[in-house]
Amino acid sequence: MHDKFLSLTPPVYEYLLAHTAPPDDVLRDLAAETAALGRISIMQVAVEQGALLTMLARLIGARRAVEVGTFTGYSAICIARGLADGGRLLCCDINAEWTAIARRHWTRADLDDRIELRLAPALDTLRALPRTSEIDLVFIDADKTGYRAYYDELLPRMRPNGLLVFDNVLWSGSVADPAVQDEDTRALRALADHVHADPRVETVMLAVADGLLLARKR
Repeated sequence: MHDKFLSLTPPVYEYLLAHTAPPDDVLRDLAAETAALGRISIMQVAVEQGALLTMLARLIGARRAVEVGTFTGYSAICIARGLADGGRLLCCDINAEWTAIARRHWTRADLDDRIELRLAPALDTLRALPRTSEIDLVFIDADKTGYRAYYDELLPRMRPNGLLVFDNVLWSGSVADPAVQDEDTRALRALADHVHADPRVETVMLAVADGLLLARKR
């Protein structure tokens, strides 16, 4: 079975991107502006992650979506573009500087009517949501130690067959190294164990970018 594993070398990654829906001018310009921020730009999702988020939203017919951790807005554009007619995306973030970049590009993408940004601690925003099962899609890409709390707040508010997507669950491979015991790595391990064992969902972990964990509410 191990001989099926693939090392994602630069040529293989370029081949992968060549066969993935490409970003348009808005996403390319946003990626360039984000890259100019320096090392922090690593927080932006990869091109293939963005394309996957759009496809997932379309596949499940999502109308109501929530994003925890918006950064400069690339993933939000991808999710919003995949929503059904009349769909809405609620974005939770605390950084006004980075989300100002997001807002400009959302306007350029003509998505202002689909995206609502709330600048506040995400848990405060989530706890204020109605406790009704109406959310179709969730993307969580924020502080790793907060993942479990976000999951606990959001799952009861999701409809059956709703989908939660967690980013960075492989954490550059650190999660599989017992010698790594920093707080973020331990939080990601605990989150993966908890969600995998939760009978309310079924899960699959994918080696996409820095790792994605998908959980479908039963």
